[in-house]
Amino acid sequence: MTRTAPLDLLGIGIGPFNLSLAALCDGVPGLRAEFLEARPDFRWHPGLLVDGAMMQVPFLADLVSLVDPTSRWSYLAYLRAHDRLFPFYFSERLHLPRREYDHYCRWAARSLPSCRFGAEVTAVRWDAADGCYEVTHAQGTSRARALVLGVGTEPAVPEPLAPLLVEERVLHSAAYLDGREGLAGARDITVLGSGQSGAEIFLDLLRAHARTTGPALDGQAAGTEVRLRWLTRTRAFAPMEYSKLGLEQFTPDHTRAFHALPQQAKDRVVPSQWQLYKAASAETLAEIHDALYERTIGGAPAPVDLLPDHAVTAAAAVPGPEGRPRYRLRLRHGATGAETALTTEALVLATGHTARRPAFLDPLADLLDLDEQGRYRVDAQYRVATRAGLAGPLHVQNAELHTHGVGAPDLGLGAWRAAVILNALAGRTVHRLPQRTAFTTFTPASPATSAAPVASGTDSHRPASTLESDRASAHLT
Repeated sequence: MTRTAPLDLLGIGIGPFNLSLAALCDGVPGLRAEFLEARPDFRWHPGLLVDGAMMQVPFLADLVSLVDPTSRWSYLAYLRAHDRLFPFYFSERLHLPRREYDHYCRWAARSLPSCRFGAEVTAVRWDAADGCYEVTHAQGTSRARALVLGVGTEPAVPEPLAPLLVEERVLHSAAYLDGREGLAGARDITVLGSGQSGAEIFLDLLRAHARTTGPALDGQAAGTEVRLRWLTRTRAFAPMEYSKLGLEQFTPDHTRAFHALPQQAKDRVVPSQWQLYKAASAETLAEIHDALYERTIGGAPAPVDLLPDHAVTAAAAVPGPEGRPRYRLRLRHGATGAETALTTEALVLATGHTARRPAFLDPLADLLDLDEQGRYRVDAQYRVATRAGLAGPLHVQNAELHTHGVGAPDLGLGAWRAAVILNALAGRTVHRLPQRTAFTTFTPASPATSAAPVASGTDSHRPASTLESDRASAHLT
């Protein structure tokens, strides 16, 4: 039997980033692309779709608009398909409810013919004879000249807290909505982590347990006081950087400049930028303050503790009343070094997510050229470095924070990165991309560059090395 010719591109994982790539691939003449997802349908952080939670990026950070605003897969096209353009027009909002962004992505995922769900990938091998990848999955086998991994991240849990995840009233924020009812009856709940997820969960619990409302969670009597605690190792409950110039660090210009840095410099810079991608929005923090203000009308103290600058050094389950365990946390205060402890009946770990290398890549393990920390080496076109014997392109999406900077998980750069990958794989300009995207200059110009005359129409703010890189891949950037 004659085997079908390999696909040009196979995406593994269908989250927003590979879904963006699928949308940008749609309708490209001669391109054969397919995308596989293990889950039965599209789901975007389902545990965090809390009522009232808003996106932190404007609606233009959809699957396609910042690359191709005329696409049939834009958010505005979605609104038109659902007869919601006029309601959106009158809402006068730039930011969407998270639930609507999820629904928009579901609409695109269901409609794009290249997306296949219920197709969990179990192994990826390189077929040197045919010069293609052979991908084994739940629906059979697919063969492709190039792969793009968009498998997402997995919940991150600090080492001292990892043993508690098996406990009844301990859950990661990724599972918050599914596990929220399990917190019913707890009279002391601690939320750990001061990023956006932690802030939204704390606010949700604060509203649920307001003494001025009726029953909070199932089984919780009206008027019952529940102590809520918000704990974080950061020095303050600081707002996310959202100034217009500050946000230019989420541009292709900053991404290119960051990628050109030595890896040691990158590893120093990323932790210092935590307020760009790990903090909470100022609006959510204001809502928390407003809720606390409401609770203290009349001078009554609110049973709430806000504890910044506290790191958990140890944790254990201890016996509690009625056979239910409690959870004892050892804490260290950053500024003073003071050691304290607290006991709580329930714990929500809003401790973020981390990139993962999926097990299905194990057959290729010896062919991946990883760095000394076991991370992908990723070039400017998001291609993973490989060793001799693996000739097919292997690209990644949202697994390159260490090589491309804080924009890696940001939805605002998703369409641009997908277009860079698509252009690189096609070897031509499928989607034209801008040369300049920021007013800020992120790298110093060399003396030779600054002294040289500048011809009309050239970019005088970029160092020669960056311009060389841009010219070498003009259709990519």
